[in-house]
Amino acid sequence: MPIYDYNCQGCGHPFEVLVRAGSTPACPQCGSTALEKQVSRLAPAGKIEAIRMAHRRVAAAQGHLDHYSPSDKAKLLKGKKNI
Repeated sequence: MPIYDYNCQGCGHPFEVLVRAGSTPACPQCGSTALEKQVSRLAPAGKIEAIRMAHRRVAAAQGHLDHYSPSDKAKLLKGKKNI
């Protein structure tokens, strides 16, 4: 699931979202689906692992890792297992 940056055309709220294939994201602020996809920045050299772990923590908080066993989920969040 790729992470995309959007700006809501309804309320102007900028946000990131994990997008599943075939799904339409909605603004977390106002619920609008009138979104403008933004050009994402490239990760600076040497920061990839920190960014990956930050995204895993966000995914876990949003419930996207709930299908993993508790031990696998802990390994993912400690960076000891790849998805």
